[in-house]
Amino acid sequence: MLYFTFVFLVLASLYIGNAALSIFAGILFAYFLKPPTIFITRRVGTMPLQIGIVLLGATISLPYALAVSSVYLPWIALFVIASFVVGLMLGKLLGIHHRVAFLLSSGAAICGGTAMAAVAPIIKAKPQELLIAMTIIFLLNAVAIIVFPLVGNFLEMNNFEFGAWAALAIHDTGSVIGSALTFSNESAEVAATLKLGRTIWLIPLILITNWIFNKRAQATKFPRFILFFILAIVANTLFTFNEQIINILQISSQTFLLIGLFCIGSQFDPNELNSISGKPLLLALMLWALVIPSAYFLVKYF
Repeated sequence: MLYFTFVFLVLASLYIGNAALSIFAGILFAYFLKPPTIFITRRVGTMPLQIGIVLLGATISLPYALAVSSVYLPWIALFVIASFVVGLMLGKLLGIHHRVAFLLSSGAAICGGTAMAAVAPIIKAKPQELLIAMTIIFLLNAVAIIVFPLVGNFLEMNNFEFGAWAALAIHDTGSVIGSALTFSNESAEVAATLKLGRTIWLIPLILITNWIFNKRAQATKFPRFILFFILAIVANTLFTFNEQIINILQISSQTFLLIGLFCIGSQFDPNELNSISGKPLLLALMLWALVIPSAYFLVKYF
């Protein structure tokens, strides 16, 4: 029954082709069937999503990536630094423990769960603290996948604008791609390229955090799929893939992205909702309330 439902929901998600429905199909699967921790969707984790992002990179040429990045690279740097600093300041004002505030600020500024998992061992965050931060960011990202495309359509944003907005305002890479993919394939390409600019800030975050807390960061690893994403872009540029290959890569990329989003949804644990306290959630919401309109104003008028 478990595997039959899993196969049925995955095939239905692929047939419908909607990123938001894929992640929520995974949530429903986890909520009603409660798969064990050794179930395939939990064991593979974000691997299908990472493969999908790498394949998406193979559909993007280097000149296109540079053209997109050159416009927003300084703004990405400003957004990352400002989000992180404002997050720490709000955390102090709200009286939130500095480790929780640091985790949420890192996740909101750079790349969600990846950034938080990277700095957690350096700042010696407790498992419960990381769980709280991860759950909050997960919930906000789940909301973003549904709400952002609706708002983008309401505001009549074009594909480029929406991809840039999603890349700047949404936390996790998977949710950025999922939201943009719901809007259009072109938006997904723009979002993936610009989100790379944010994710690279993981390197200075790790180094600076290690310097501040004076700890060794042996447990921290830069996500390898980002490097493969760059190599895929270079491969597209060197070999100039024809239209047929590009179409195959786009279909393959979308397939893996949808499966990956389902797997992320299947890792949802309703019991984790009980761990969320008001102040950390308020911090994340306040920070997001500042970032979303600022990112929209930037992509719309600059």
